[in-house]
Amino acid sequence: MFLGYINPYLYIAFVFLYPLKENRIPFLFYSFLLGVSVDFFSDSGGIHAFSIIVIAYVRLFFVRLYFRKVVADYPFFNLKSEAFGKVFNYVTTLTIIHHLIYFSFINFSFQNISVVLLNTLYSSIFTLILFFLGTYIFTKK
Repeated sequence: MFLGYINPYLYIAFVFLYPLKENRIPFLFYSFLLGVSVDFFSDSGGIHAFSIIVIAYVRLFFVRLYFRKVVADYPFFNLKSEAFGKVFNYVTTLTIIHHLIYFSFINFSFQNISVVLLNTLYSSIFTLILFFLGTYIFTKK
């Protein structure tokens, strides 16, 4: 935790960048393995696995919502070819959902709702900055 509230979780970029044309069951399994790996090394007891599984499961709903894609478009869908505003809304929504679930389970009390919201807000902002900076730096022009 940086300054008590900021902790970026860039491993969730796996969910954003995984191709939609692939089968959903292996994708959910790989997401679970990634979450369990992070849980193993951070000794967090399955919270990362649960929160990444949730965003991996609801990802298709938000692709349909923000990008107006149907199942026939999935083989041709590429996040890099979409408008920045749509990508920003998609990534921001999934990041906030992930962080809200994660920090809710860490604190697990309504007395700490302000801590949950502050952690979610600051960590989401920092994660988004690092994600978009990384995609800008590592994308070929």
